[in-house]
Amino acid sequence: MAAVCGKDERGLHVLRRRSEDGPIEAGILQPLAEGKPITGEVVSMKQRNDVPFLFDVKTELAAPELAAPEPAAPSTGPAQVATDSYRRGWDAIWGRRTRSNLRN
Repeated sequence: MAAVCGKDERGLHVLRRRSEDGPIEAGILQPLAEGKPITGEVVSMKQRNDVPFLFDVKTELAAPELAAPEPAAPSTGPAQVATDSYRRGWDAIWGRRTRSNLRN
């Protein structure tokens, strides 16, 4: 349920309660516009007949998680990109490395 508290150039100001035991949240509703990114969740609202400034709210698209992704584990060298088949092909073309080859 949401109650409309005001309107300005940014959109409709609302107070919203997601459930009967949930906290009251303040927010601004803005219309979807083609070509503009969606920030937050997408909701639809249906005005109540008994109280004109109260609306039933349905979440159509949940907000993306705002938490930063977990950082990758630190490594101690370059990325390992060579597969066994790559190494076999390398050895077939260039020959296998030996200690004497590495000294030159």
